Amino acid sequence: MTIRAVVFDVGECLVDETREYGTWADWLGVPRHTFAAMFGAVVAQGRDYREVFQEFRPGFDLTEQREARAAAGKPEHFDESDLYPDVRPALARLRADGLWLGIAGNQTVRAGGILRSLFTSDVDLIGTSDDWGASKPDQLFFDRVAEVTPFNPAEILYVGDRVDNDLRPGAAAGMLTALIRRGPWATIQWDTEEAKRLPTFRVDSLSELPARIADFNAQGR
Repeated sequence: MTIRAVVFDVGECLVDETREYGTWADWLGVPRHTFAAMFGAVVAQGRDYREVFQEFRPGFDLTEQREARAAAGKPEHFDESDLYPDVRPALARLRADGLWLGIAGNQTVRAGGILRSLFTSDVDLIGTSDDWGASKPDQLFFDRVAEVTPFNPAEILYVGDRVDNDLRPGAAAGMLTALIRRGPWATIQWDTEEAKRLPTFRVDSLSELPARIADFNAQGR
């Protein structure tokens, strides 16, 4: 078994979402620390993160409110400053090692455009849930990943921060997986049995991946 392709989730894998969720708290008129505390509580309960918004504003429609923010000149946004510091070095090293690289996550069309502007030549493919009409953890999303990656699923390493959205469905699709320890989900899920059992790798930084992959491939595991 050899890893030939590495596909990355976006939020809390490549992009630090602190600013994004902070601006949502501002939009709701809620103190940022209060929003963050409720976010953590919802995640710890295994609930969908979108339920956080319902706690503060019942009936909240995230898609509708994204459009309202854009119309008000306050669209969701991220840029180079929101990338985790290990992203660029890790991608460069993995590319130098000859690996095929992709980015695929639950993102809007707008976010997909930002990703393509940030990673113009760093990766071989960028795909989003809006592009494919399928969202994680639906198996169709990972079927799309497999379709666009020029290797067998068993040769693909999917890297993410969530057991429920990334590791579990990725493994079910026949892919190898890596759990990156950062962001609310990974922090809360890290010591669970599934988080210890499922991933091929557990890492604290993307900088660990090149050596871990090289060792894995050298052992032919």
